[in-house]
Amino acid sequence: MIRILIDGDACPVKDEALKVAARHQVPVLIVSNTWHRIDHYLVEQMVVGQGADAADDVIAERAGAGDVVVTADIPLAARCLAKGALPIDPRGRPFDEANIGMQVAMRDLMKGLRETGEITGGPSGYRREDRSRFLDGLERLVQAAKRLSPSASRL
Repeated sequence: MIRILIDGDACPVKDEALKVAARHQVPVLIVSNTWHRIDHYLVEQMVVGQGADAADDVIAERAGAGDVVVTADIPLAARCLAKGALPIDPRGRPFDEANIGMQVAMRDLMKGLRETGEITGGPSGYRREDRSRFLDGLERLVQAAKRLSPSASRL
């Protein structure tokens, strides 16, 4: 059985992910540096130590083939893709083998430009259209993962 792993800190779509999980009866693991007030029978929460990559390391370690990973972290998405997981960002853009290289390169370029002061802004604000695109993208990934997944649960 597949599961949804969520990079929980600063994730704006936890509620939407839970709606999709409930519709498909898919277990959810939320990994974060702080506890979130989520009481749902499909959810397991894991609070990890404070550290830049503590949650990412746990998610990358636990993600398996066919699991869906919700994260805006491009290096984490790349690590999960390498294990056969299906990462998607909170704006509904799935990461895949065809686009991850460009995503990593753009991330590194933008980081360099911010460090030199060439660019001072971050991503645009989160909009209702992003939320809708995420719901649609997550629904599609979960359906695809269910078609490909063995029936044993790993949670």
